[in-house]
Amino acid sequence: MKDKITRFIIEDLLSGMQVSDQDDLLLNGLIDSIGVMRLVSFIEVLIDKPVPPEDVTLEHFVNIDAIYNYIEQRES
Repeated sequence: MKDKITRFIIEDLLSGMQVSDQDDLLLNGLIDSIGVMRLVSFIEVLIDKPVPPEDVTLEHFVNIDAIYNYIEQRES
């Protein structure tokens, strides 16, 4: 699952730019608001559940590790 998230972010949102699991995607400007919405849509398809608007926070989407942890939390 984490590999799918990482691949989507690198290939679809960052045009091949490499990032680590801890790189700040939002505050460093790597992903903009449209990118966040694309990422949310991808996650919804991946986990087959909607992501509530109140869950789209810096805490949940700051980096790949946070995104993966959020998904793990949603699936449990």
